[in-house]
Amino acid sequence: MSSILSVGIDIGTTTTQLIFSRLTIQNKGTAYSVPRFAITEKEILYRSRIHFTPLLSDTVIDAEGVRKIIDAEYTASGFDRTDIQTGAIIITGETARKENARDVLSALSGYAGDFVVATAGPALESVLAGKGSGSQDYSEEHACAVLNLDIGGGTTNLALFENGILRDTGCLNVGGRLMKFDTRGRLEYLSPVLKPFFDFPIGSTPGEADLARVTALLVRVLEEAVGLCEKSELLQQFITDKLPTLPMRPLLSFSGGVADLIANEETNIFRYGDLGVLLGRTIAASALCKEHYLRAKETIRATVIGAGSHTTELSGSTIFYDRVAFPLKNLPVAALTPQEEALEPAELAETVQKKLSLFSPEGTPVAGVLALHGTQNTKFSELCKLADGIALGLRPQVKAGLPLILATEADMGKALGQAVGSLLPRASLVSLDGVELPEGAYLDIGAPVAGGQALPVVIKTLIL
Repeated sequence: MSSILSVGIDIGTTTTQLIFSRLTIQNKGTAYSVPRFAITEKEILYRSRIHFTPLLSDTVIDAEGVRKIIDAEYTASGFDRTDIQTGAIIITGETARKENARDVLSALSGYAGDFVVATAGPALESVLAGKGSGSQDYSEEHACAVLNLDIGGGTTNLALFENGILRDTGCLNVGGRLMKFDTRGRLEYLSPVLKPFFDFPIGSTPGEADLARVTALLVRVLEEAVGLCEKSELLQQFITDKLPTLPMRPLLSFSGGVADLIANEETNIFRYGDLGVLLGRTIAASALCKEHYLRAKETIRATVIGAGSHTTELSGSTIFYDRVAFPLKNLPVAALTPQEEALEPAELAETVQKKLSLFSPEGTPVAGVLALHGTQNTKFSELCKLADGIALGLRPQVKAGLPLILATEADMGKALGQAVGSLLPRASLVSLDGVELPEGAYLDIGAPVAGGQALPVVIKTLIL
């Protein structure tokens, strides 16, 4: 049994926070089988203060301000950046749409640790929040469907889990900071999403009754989204991504900053200078919190816990790697279908080159991941045929001095890697198994763990 230290950093619309976790790795195989390593325990070692996200303007993140927060919390935790072996920085909500979001992610990723990945996007945020809130675990333990709504400052991210399996995600423009106020209750900001419905001038002082109309409208949007009432044109105006398909009436759980205000009553509606308090109060009194309501284990810290404890997976244990400088980051995934994997070597090589060329529009080869389904108990002749086609298709990457990365769902990573490596003896090569990669995803691979028998991987999307 061994362990790795993970960090999660969530730069959200309203708040920025960190957690440090210890991930325990255990061999779950038997003495009569190949090793099978898995992350069996996740222990949170340190939770940071909750900081307001520093901004230079409505459109620009204060990168230096974020860096100072990270520095201060690393010092307070007692951990050094060299201690970190995995983790994630995620920019969420409206902050992911700031002009310099991608640059901030890239700069902070290497700064926070050797294998700390950087990512943003509503789909991943939905998943991380759902996992960090405990909704996924509850769904698995009780064999039921749970829809988690992570309500932050600018967005609500939805994740549907059924029997512990992620079924769908979605995102709405519903959050506590769609309106901002100064200490006297004067309006400083009105989100464009609300302007078609409410014409409050900047500098005006809307009364509580006026703001109640705003939060009532937002709650109506949420009720339509989760199927508590008939969908209308109103809902369409708040959908930012899509909505999850709900095959049944799920339990509803809430995470995010507003979730704290659902469970804990706050009398001062302007305490946080936004709609959060009143929105939480309105949700608590609505049909959303009636018979199908499930109180989440984590609320405001759900996403950062998901980022720190639920981003990293382990590859299978029958892996192969040679001449590789880890970590490898931001590798685009080109996925083969079972039908394509069965092609003759020349046709397969052409298919591989065509798929990888999608990531190099100017014709210059790039490092990418070739994802395969593979088969269990593959015949030697079939393995050789597959390796021939792959090796032929990857020759442009070899000539360019790029690492070659293969990933199969089936337990055949080592055999395939050795077969391809024998055909490309000077290549830098990684062959993973036990990893399911969708087309359009990106893969990060960390340095070997468990005595070199497994590799930590993070599957992500970089959609901003």
